[in-house]
Amino acid sequence: MLTGGQLAGLIVAVFWAVLVSFLAYTLLRLARLLREAGDLVADIADRAGPLMEDMSRTVRRANEQLGRTDAITKQVAGVTQNVSAVTTVMTSVVGGPLVKAAAFSYGVRKALAGRSDGGRGSGRSELPPGPARNGARSRGRGR
Repeated sequence: MLTGGQLAGLIVAVFWAVLVSFLAYTLLRLARLLREAGDLVADIADRAGPLMEDMSRTVRRANEQLGRTDAITKQVAGVTQNVSAVTTVMTSVVGGPLVKAAAFSYGVRKALAGRSDGGRGSGRSELPPGPARNGARSRGRGR
C-alpha cells in the first residue's frame, strides 16, 4: 500500500500531467489560430493591390463623368442666356408695336365714343363715378 506522502505525490503528479496536457492542447490550438490568421492576412494583402487599382480606376471614371457634367452645365447656362436674350428681343420687337396698337385702338374707341354722344362734352358718359361707371365701360360700350 501507499503511504500518505506517496499518495499525495501521486495526486500531484496526475494533476501536473493533466495541467501540462491542457496547456499543450491550448498552445497547439493557439498555433493553428495564428497560422490561419497569417494566411488570412496574406490573402488580404494579395487582394488589396487589384482592389486598390479598381478603386483608382473608378475614381478616375467618376472624375471624367464630373468633367462632362460640368461641360453640360456650362452649355445649359449658355442656352439659358440665349433664351433670355431671345425673350428680351421678342418682347421689344412684339411688345412695342403691340402697346402702340393698343393705344391706337383705345384712342379710336374714345374718338368713336365721342362722336356717338353727338359731340357733347368730352365723350364721357353721364354715369356717376365709381364702380358703376367702370362696370358700364367693361360691358362693351364703345367696343
